Amino acid sequence: MVSPTNTEEDNVTGQHRQLRFRIVEYAIILKPRVMSLVVFTAWVGLMLAPGTINMMTAAIAVLCIAIGAGASGAINMWYDRDIDQHMIRTMNRPLPAGRMEPWKALVFGIILSIGSVIAMDAWVNQTAAVLLASTILYYVFIYTVWLKRRTPHNIVIGGASGALPPVIGWAAVTGDVGVGAIALFLIIFLWTPPHTWALALFRRQDYEDAAVPMLPVVAGKEVTLRYIVIYTVLTIIATAIPFAIGMSGWLYGIGAMVLGFEFLRRAAKMQKEADEDAARPLFLFSILYLFLIFLLLLADRAVMTFI
Repeated sequence: MVSPTNTEEDNVTGQHRQLRFRIVEYAIILKPRVMSLVVFTAWVGLMLAPGTINMMTAAIAVLCIAIGAGASGAINMWYDRDIDQHMIRTMNRPLPAGRMEPWKALVFGIILSIGSVIAMDAWVNQTAAVLLASTILYYVFIYTVWLKRRTPHNIVIGGASGALPPVIGWAAVTGDVGVGAIALFLIIFLWTPPHTWALALFRRQDYEDAAVPMLPVVAGKEVTLRYIVIYTVLTIIATAIPFAIGMSGWLYGIGAMVLGFEFLRRAAKMQKEADEDAARPLFLFSILYLFLIFLLLLADRAVMTFI
């Protein structure tokens, strides 16, 4: 027979487990993997911007960007819960799996969205706050609600929201949007299509089952491979802009050229061989590519400052 004391302890333990479980579920709907890349690119934009910013303000700015990105992800999961049920990659998310009520995700996302923008305006500056609000609204209404289910060019136009974090970081320091911020925007904006289409190639069945008109579903493999190469070339051109405008030096210039050559080699080989199995490795490499490009920008700035 279980003593009352043990029963109470079991109840407390069960409550703690349920609390931890709920916290994990709320963390999942913030899309932490996407958030991590957003935070990194925003931090690079902040570090590369001319001028100075104290560490506390910088930390608040990056935190607000992270929360805003997570809030967008939560609202996106609320809206896409119907199609997420049909995709192997997403069917185990909290909403389609029935582990969270949809309204809770929506309310959570709205509260975080409003809170992040208000905090950015109060403790950083108005320009950064307006850009953050625009990013959230663009991702939710332009990409998620309007474009995603209607056009195979959804990721081309909708990619603007994912390209804005370094611009917000830049504006947190300067209070405006400079040429350097636009260069960072273009790199991510043009990188997004080949990155996402590579994912869509090896997850094509998911998108077909969910009736999402991604390019491989609508136009086929050959057209998608051709567009991946085209946008890879455009991305490489965009990565040359920081060097061309004097925002970075030879360390970045040479590193970006080497990385760009490898990105294009992989994309061109995949197109030439019509090798759909190479889409997943290309997708994974594209993530590494963007990370290294922005890391090179930081390293180059550190070297230039030291010299």
